[in-house]
Amino acid sequence: MKLQDLEKFNPITIQCHDNPDADAIASGFGLYCYFYEKGKDVKLVYSGPNLMQKSNLVLMRDKLDIPLEYIRVEEKPVYRPGLLITVDCQYGAGNVTRIEADAIAIVDHHQIEIEGVELSQIVPGLGSCSTLVWKMLDDAGYTVTDDNGLGTALYYGLFTDTNQFSELHNPLDRDARDSIPFTQALITVFRNSNLSLEELMIAGEAMIERIYDEEHRFVVVRAKPCDPNVLGLISDFLLQVDMIDNSVVFNETADGYKISVRSCVREVNASELAAFLTENIGSGGGHFEKAGGFVSKKKFVRIYHDKSPDEYFVERMIQYYESYELIYPNKYHVDMTDMKLYEKVKLPQGYVETDDVLPIGTPITIRTLEGDMDMTVEENLYIMIGIKGEVYPIRKEKFFQSYEILDREYNFEEDVLENQYVPKLRNRETGQNMPITSYARCCVPTGQVRIYAKQLTSGVKVFTSWDKSKYMLGQAGDYLAVRSDDLSDVYVIEKKIFAKTYQECGES
Repeated sequence: MKLQDLEKFNPITIQCHDNPDADAIASGFGLYCYFYEKGKDVKLVYSGPNLMQKSNLVLMRDKLDIPLEYIRVEEKPVYRPGLLITVDCQYGAGNVTRIEADAIAIVDHHQIEIEGVELSQIVPGLGSCSTLVWKMLDDAGYTVTDDNGLGTALYYGLFTDTNQFSELHNPLDRDARDSIPFTQALITVFRNSNLSLEELMIAGEAMIERIYDEEHRFVVVRAKPCDPNVLGLISDFLLQVDMIDNSVVFNETADGYKISVRSCVREVNASELAAFLTENIGSGGGHFEKAGGFVSKKKFVRIYHDKSPDEYFVERMIQYYESYELIYPNKYHVDMTDMKLYEKVKLPQGYVETDDVLPIGTPITIRTLEGDMDMTVEENLYIMIGIKGEVYPIRKEKFFQSYEILDREYNFEEDVLENQYVPKLRNRETGQNMPITSYARCCVPTGQVRIYAKQLTSGVKVFTSWDKSKYMLGQAGDYLAVRSDDLSDVYVIEKKIFAKTYQECGES
């Protein structure tokens, strides 16, 4: 669904979920501004048993002149003519009061709860609904500025829903953070009015009732209903305890459980752990040290029945720790007995000479679906674009050992097997974003570099020789690989990528 699909309706009511947070208000305001400029009779509303009273939200509404109205619904649903758009929630879900309308649309970033609504744009992988609305506005040709306060609203919505940007697990969230104009002074005012005395009490009480696992050095904490930022505050405090390496803090919402995840050891990626805890029942992700997620109550009950969330998180944490073998560089003896020799299939890939894009010495960030990579432009530094759309650096000498240049143009759309996000190059000095694919040339593997590989029967975490601070994750079915000319160069290749990019040599 595109915003243009909704322009045929008039009037239009945009409804935030009950007890709206900053993200719901901001994303609703974004839709309001769009339809207002289209000349529509548009209203921005919320309902539920309680008026909005949280100080940062009241300040946000008043300082940015957001025309948010409260609708009290008693026993019978209120009727609004025309189109009703529920934003940051889904029509018919438990966290939004039912309002009748002639037509319904949904704009949301949570897991799909309500099906059958034709006019829906639901993207669960995003950290905030503000990101989704920003992208929809951009796709519709609407430029977000801060002249009407919209930029600050969307920026603050993303800021709060990702725990002050510590849970930015989608590249579009990072694009929004870097692109949306905002007023820093107002963000500071809102941020410094975010925690109430009651929430301070909630944080203190939650940490008293902790569940601690001494063997794996993690803690699980359940908090009373509160702002998501309070969960992050508790998580950050817990990691200062010398006996705690990882923490999971959660609370119950109307339709599920919001979680905050932290890690201070290289063996646990908080973003990956959040995804593991929410697998099949929600969504999660973030950074290596800080992450978050959401568990759908409906899906949780359907799969785990009467199990308490406290019990689930503890059991799932233990399962996570016991699911992976740790492999460290120069300490792992490769057992070659059940490994076979393979070479790369000559599939076209992309490469970029960084000094063709920006001057030598320029600090840059390469943004991909897997995360951000910070580096500096160098004369012999190339960037590879793999067949999955993955991006990684390579030195000029190693590039010419492993690849040969093709005399044809590189086409990202055709040459990449999975195109979920077009990688971008960001100049950290100017803030300018450039699609790295615009500068890419085409190459293929020479086939000279061979590997020994075997299929994994269980999970592994491989700390490679080129990055000892982070690991490559391998699941059962993926392949553990080692270069034939360097047995210390151990790494992981995904199952579906391996099948398309490697072929057996027929040698032992």
